[in-house]
Amino acid sequence: MTSTRRGAGAEVTDSSGRPADPDPSQSGSEEEAPAPSEGGGPRGRWGRWAALGGAVLVLAAGGVGWLLYSRLDGNISTDSDAAAELARYERERPKNLAQDAQNILLIGSDTRAGSNKKYGRDVGTQRSDTTILLHLAADRRSATAVSLPRDLMVEVPECRRKDGTRTPARLAQFNWAYEFGGTACTIRTVEKLTDVRVDHHMTVDFQGFKKMVNAVGGVRVCVRQPIDDNDAHVRLAAGSHELDGEQALGYVRARKSLGDGSDTERIERQQQFLAALVAKVQSNDVLLNPTKLYPVLDAATSALTTDPGLDHLRDLYELARGLRSMPSRGVRFMTVPRQSYVYDANRDQLKQPDADRLFEQLRNDSPVRSVPDSSRSSTGTVDSESESTEEPTEEPTDESTEESTDDGKRGAPSRESRQGPIFRASTDRATDCG
Repeated sequence: MTSTRRGAGAEVTDSSGRPADPDPSQSGSEEEAPAPSEGGGPRGRWGRWAALGGAVLVLAAGGVGWLLYSRLDGNISTDSDAAAELARYERERPKNLAQDAQNILLIGSDTRAGSNKKYGRDVGTQRSDTTILLHLAADRRSATAVSLPRDLMVEVPECRRKDGTRTPARLAQFNWAYEFGGTACTIRTVEKLTDVRVDHHMTVDFQGFKKMVNAVGGVRVCVRQPIDDNDAHVRLAAGSHELDGEQALGYVRARKSLGDGSDTERIERQQQFLAALVAKVQSNDVLLNPTKLYPVLDAATSALTTDPGLDHLRDLYELARGLRSMPSRGVRFMTVPRQSYVYDANRDQLKQPDADRLFEQLRNDSPVRSVPDSSRSSTGTVDSESESTEEPTEEPTDESTEESTDDGKRGAPSRESRQGPIFRASTDRATDCG
């Protein structure tokens, strides 16, 4: 991926090396740009949007304000390579069936290069261990954020490497698409999987995530059991904690040492943390305080790599302004319906017909309905009454296994449901230890 960061009088271009064949021993996790949520009544919401809009307008004014605005605008990096590659496949990409609705792919990159090397061995490539498909309804009264697990087995199309060579189409874990061909390959994989058109994308890495948390002064979470995770570099006692950026990164990355050790539990924790982070950003303490607002905007814009349609501050402001009418708890977080992969219990596959029903709702901008799920929490699942009976038609290759069961044996074929919960953008569970 080539990303260009605009600055005053100069352009700096960063490019990654040639993606190597996947190294199954590598894994990681990270989160990216959160979906928006709002709290409070109409007066509070309008006050906050007015504050944000006013800040942008003041920055756009002359003198020092214009210099600050230019700096924020120049912070944003543009992924021009992805735009060019997607243009090559325009004819085969899905059509946008719902006018004015938008789908934005949010990608958390786990690159281990540079200052990120302490989180794992740098193998010269990166994977997207956190990916969220954010659907904004046409009326901007609601949004649905769908997490796509990294271990989901999917059909990855033929993709172009940085050096111009191409990887063959194959069955692989979802997060390998980013390693094979960067953002463009990930978008094409998502579109092939869902038949949902991706209109925009945003990518953030470990350092960007930490800076955003530090810029808001930390985020309070409730840790319901002690965490001691060497891989995620985090140690926390049970109870309420105000996490700084480093602690927050470890908290959302922790997997095997927390909860049931599953990606389902990790994804739910990430979603709850994002809801708490967004609530902190939207609080009057930040939006009405210029000394806090500018560092937040600086951290957020510095962390972002976007498509050309969102690579200016005014584009992001227009996107945010369009969400001003979204009611409190208008954002719904969920995980794509899935179950254990039939050939390896450590992997996932889509649960049908639930997944196709969800994708159809997103394509047509229809409300995503939920019903109680007695097998999990009462937060609900995608509306479904039947179980899939379809069998995969292709055996996985050796490349498609990343870890074995605890006893070292390959997991047996399983149909265990791993349906993730759906919940509103509430911070209660994430922050309240009561």
